[in-house]
Amino acid sequence: MSQQYILKISELTKKVKYLLESEMSTVWLTGEISNFVAAASGHWYLSLKDSKAQVRCAMFKGNNNKVRNKPINGQQVLVRARVSLYEPRGDFQLIIDQMDDAGDGLLQQQFEKLKVTLNAQGYFSTHNKQALPDHINTIGVVTSPTGAAIKDILSVLQRRSPQTHVIIYPALVQGKDAKHDIAAAIEQANLRRECDALIVGRGGGSLEDLWSFNEEIVVEAIYQSKIPIISAVGHEIDTTLADYVADVRAATPSAAAEIASKNTADTLDKALQLKQRLIRQLSITTEKWHQQLTNITHRLDRVHPEQHIVTQQQRADELANRLTTAQLNQLARLSLPSKLVNQRFAQLPIQQNIIRQQQHSESLQTRLIKAINFSHQRKQQKFVKCIEQLQLVSPLATIARGYSVTRTTMGIVKSVKQVDIGKSVEVQLSDGTFAATVTSVEDN
Repeated sequence: MSQQYILKISELTKKVKYLLESEMSTVWLTGEISNFVAAASGHWYLSLKDSKAQVRCAMFKGNNNKVRNKPINGQQVLVRARVSLYEPRGDFQLIIDQMDDAGDGLLQQQFEKLKVTLNAQGYFSTHNKQALPDHINTIGVVTSPTGAAIKDILSVLQRRSPQTHVIIYPALVQGKDAKHDIAAAIEQANLRRECDALIVGRGGGSLEDLWSFNEEIVVEAIYQSKIPIISAVGHEIDTTLADYVADVRAATPSAAAEIASKNTADTLDKALQLKQRLIRQLSITTEKWHQQLTNITHRLDRVHPEQHIVTQQQRADELANRLTTAQLNQLARLSLPSKLVNQRFAQLPIQQNIIRQQQHSESLQTRLIKAINFSHQRKQQKFVKCIEQLQLVSPLATIARGYSVTRTTMGIVKSVKQVDIGKSVEVQLSDGTFAATVTSVEDN
């Protein structure tokens, strides 16, 4: 025999391993567990057998963490495995990457098959999913009226949003008739159109317990629903086809209630923010009116005749009255949202810190009113003082002290050179005028 055909043992096992892994790839098989050992490393070693044969198997730590319950000897299981060879001993073996109880395993295969089919038909496409409404006033719940799920949902809604209405559409959630009940309840909710969003779900359980939510009739009902649906089936690790087709998937029924509701405290915070914006707007408007009053005062300072002073004073009084009226109207409009918010949440379980915030806001509002009134009074006092100063320098005030103003046809006489003997002049006193004739002129 030629040298090239002589193999080492290790070379033979390597070739056999390669042939097994390349030809057989991945297989599904069912059998009974025997010789089960859970090693300290976290790996599992066992044998799978039937009435005529058995084979050694290994399931490594990364994969066996996904198994719901630790297997036991004598248990019938369904496994997915790679055909391989353990080279050091030349032992034929299977490397298991998925293990289920024989009953659950068959269901899992049906689940995967139906999932692929429905996905190909577009049932799980994100383009077909509806967004939840911004404001949800009524929530519908399709579940068992006596199960733990409805209790969890109602508890969360009572805590977070007690004003939200809840309509329960009772349905069986387990057993052979459950799929028809669930589908009929979804269709009924769509016909009645009385809720803004719909929660469909139940509490946790085995794959068989949750199987109703994998039925095609239920998937079809969720897909056809015009009301946005939140799927809340089982616990966080449970996944059903209802989760894939629903518009939103929640890990638990409690999580679904939190998604569908809005926290009352958040709503109150928004109301308080709106109140603060109104206060800032009032401050801006008040400053604008104050600036206009200042501009008018400056213009009035530049006007000399008495009649203009009276006219501007009347205008200033009118603006002051308008400013007062505008301030009162602004304060009235500001108080209205605050009263509405207080009435709306008077019966809600508001926390102590929210009450303190309301009291603080009312205190700030009182201080703002006082500051506005004080500023208004100060502006009025300044305006009166300006009028008094103008009156002091007015020529009419000078005449009132005993002086007079002499005029000719050419205007006010400021020099004796402007008059001639025999000419008529007009003399203005504080209480009237009279005509006079010049009889003599003396130059100082």
